[in-house]
Amino acid sequence: MKLFRNLVLAIILFAGLQVAQAQKIAHIDSETLLMAMPEAKAMESELKKLSETYATEYKTQATALQAKLKKYSEEAPTQTDAENTKRQQEVEDLQARLQKYGQTADQEIQKKRFDLLKPVLEKAQGAVNAVAKEKGAQYVLDSSPGKGLLVFEGEDLMAPVKAKLGIK
Repeated sequence: MKLFRNLVLAIILFAGLQVAQAQKIAHIDSETLLMAMPEAKAMESELKKLSETYATEYKTQATALQAKLKKYSEEAPTQTDAENTKRQQEVEDLQARLQKYGQTADQEIQKKRFDLLKPVLEKAQGAVNAVAKEKGAQYVLDSSPGKGLLVFEGEDLMAPVKAKLGIK
C-alpha cells in the first residue's frame, strides 16, 4: 500500500513537472521599453513644461512675499502695534497660500503624469501581450531593476515588442 501511494505521488510530481516545463516564460524590462517609446518622451517633455510653468509662478510669488516681508520689517519700528499685527497676519496668509500653491502644483503634475502615462502603458501592455501570444509565452516577467526577477533565462521580448511598436 505504501509503495502504491509513493508510486502515485511520483506520477503526479512527474506530470506536474512536465506541465511546468511546457509553460514558456519570457521577460522584458518594462522601464527600458517605456523610456524608448516616443509617447513617453513626449509625455516627459510636456510634464517638464508644466513643471517649469508652476516653478516660475511659485518663484514669482515667493519673490513678492520676500519683498513684502522685507518692506514690512523695515517699516515695523514706525508702525503701530495694530498695524504690525495686521501685516504679520497678512504675511502668514501669503506664506500659507504659497505653500498651498506648491502642494496644488505637485498634485496637478502628478495627476497630469497619470493621465498622460495611462495610454502609453496601455499601448506597451498591448504590444507585450501581442508578442507574448505570437511567441507562445504563457508568462512574461518584468526584468526591470528592483522588480524582484532574479533569473533571466526566459526569452527576452524587448526586441520584438519594440518592433511591434515601431521603435528602433
